[in-house]
Amino acid sequence: MKEHDGWTEEKQSAWLYRVVARAESDGGRKALFEELAGEADKQAEMWQKQANRTGQQEARDFRPGLRARVVARLVRTFGPRRMRGVLAAMKVRGMSIYTKSVPGHFMSPAVQGGEHRHRGVESGGNLRAAVFGVNDGLISNASLIMGVAGASADSAIVLLSGAAGLVAGAFSMAAGEYVSVRSQREMYEYQIGLEQEELEHYPDAEAEELALIYQARGVPEEDAERMAREIIADPSKALDTLAREELGLNPDDLGSPTGAALSSFGSFAVGALVPLMPFLLTSGERALGISIIATALALFAVGACLSLFTGRGAWFSGLRMLAIGACAGALTYGIGRLLGVSLA
Repeated sequence: MKEHDGWTEEKQSAWLYRVVARAESDGGRKALFEELAGEADKQAEMWQKQANRTGQQEARDFRPGLRARVVARLVRTFGPRRMRGVLAAMKVRGMSIYTKSVPGHFMSPAVQGGEHRHRGVESGGNLRAAVFGVNDGLISNASLIMGVAGASADSAIVLLSGAAGLVAGAFSMAAGEYVSVRSQREMYEYQIGLEQEELEHYPDAEAEELALIYQARGVPEEDAERMAREIIADPSKALDTLAREELGLNPDDLGSPTGAALSSFGSFAVGALVPLMPFLLTSGERALGISIIATALALFAVGACLSLFTGRGAWFSGLRMLAIGACAGALTYGIGRLLGVSLA
């Protein structure tokens, strides 16, 4: 990183820290971000001194850019918690205080508090994503098929529409998931690169920032400073910890964009195939009836599976999902019926 870039990054971070502090209602968090702003100012001074030694001229006055001003407005409007992902991308550290402890973190129970007993509550993310993918494909394609069936009794048209909905929806889901995971990885790679360079230039300042975050979590000052120094002394552990504690990122959760896209494509296609399959095997009202029954059973099963992640009863979740799907299907069938009559 060039000296001017480093100075600008730190001054921008300090400015945003103070924006977050003013938007915070919690006194402890407000104090944390004020102190982090001070640390960012100190690091900006280090970049200034390094620039002076190399003969480069640094701007003495900082003006936040358009991107920083937009983020500041969003923070004032929605609050820091909701904007933590955007703030992390803008090099605002300490966002992990808005999230639970990261599963698999090596931090001691003293830092994790009671949360370390609940590891695994947020696990199963791949399974949950697959269930939601099936659910999306099921409801969207069933609604499409019901709408077309309401407008036309021609099974060939229903089959063609359902097949088009399956392919288009699956590719849309895959593309969206690929962009999402790829963007997340790029943000992580950029931020971890900054952290690595900062560790090389001023490890003591990084240790101080980490200690402040630990103190905000309730760790005594001396213990927080000792833990931070021990962690920063090990470069590989330091990078991992800074990613989790300062950026609020879990490197273990960053999967492959291609794998995520293929998974989304497959799960959506499986769900979308359920209401379509009867029209591949038979036709007319018989196919429509079988499609409705198959979709209803699948909706209930998906709802029951989602109860594993919500804590609700399987019957309640299954019936709720069935009711939602039934409403969507009935509405699209009715709209298709009206359009079919008006176009006939």
